[in-house]
Amino acid sequence: MARLFDAYLIADWTAAETRKLGDQSLWVGVAKRDVRFRLYTETHNVATRAEGEALIASLLADHRKRGDRVLVGFDFNFGYPAGTAARLQLKDTSWRGMWNFIASNVVDKADNTNNRYQVAAKMNRLMTDQAWPFWGAPAKQTQRWLTATKPPEGAGADIPEFRATEHAARQGRLQPKSVWQMHGAGAVGGQTLVGIAAVNRLLQKLDASAAVWPFGTGWRALDASDIEPLSALVVEVWPSLFDAKPNEGEFKDQAQVRVTAEAFANMDDRGELAAAFAPPKGASDELIRQVETEEGWILGVNRLPPV
Repeated sequence: MARLFDAYLIADWTAAETRKLGDQSLWVGVAKRDVRFRLYTETHNVATRAEGEALIASLLADHRKRGDRVLVGFDFNFGYPAGTAARLQLKDTSWRGMWNFIASNVVDKADNTNNRYQVAAKMNRLMTDQAWPFWGAPAKQTQRWLTATKPPEGAGADIPEFRATEHAARQGRLQPKSVWQMHGAGAVGGQTLVGIAAVNRLLQKLDASAAVWPFGTGWRALDASDIEPLSALVVEVWPSLFDAKPNEGEFKDQAQVRVTAEAFANMDDRGELAAAFAPPKGASDELIRQVETEEGWILGVNRLPPV
């Protein structure tokens, strides 16, 4: 069976506000095959998101020149719980309207300074005029619409804490955090804001040669005819699914991008990757609509959320 992709690029993003290398910094892993079709992986470490964007754009440009098709994975949420865009009173309540809103509000400078806490506070103000659903900030970033600690039980109870894909993932041993948490161990809220803004810029450079799964492809099994017109298919990944163990001398994040890239490459080799793009068996029409239009899905999560 022919492989869908020629290379597999995985980015472990960061919301850091200073330049940083090594542990808990931005890593990019690329799995590809040599002239004898043997799989090997390169890893890259950069100190800022701007450098990360430039690196990824350069790597994809090189692959595009060769006619390669690349699976591009980022480790942050591509969407928010259903209804978020409507609460923000956006005219376009699809994922695209949400991405445009975030891109127009996030300021992310070349030295990594960014306004993610201010954007979260603005979104709280627009959605509830209270300090929720976003929560968590260092003391110097707290304000009326963003607090350091989680809102009291029951606050914002009508706003879902998790997307369907996180509910599905949380049925296993792994416990993904809510996108509403902005600060603290494992928090993904800030990373999602600066990450979506970055991928939005990347898509503008790639134009029609790239698509975002499942928003631009549909939540269904993909085949060669779906991938052939593309140079890049951009997906949401969660490296913790693959239980990466660092080799001697490797950083944890470095191991995660390497192992995740290799995992998808091996799935492609076995002919299993095409089906991974489809919803779990038994997914309702409503769930499929929700995932395709607003929430997105983590590639590799194959359970249904609890009813």
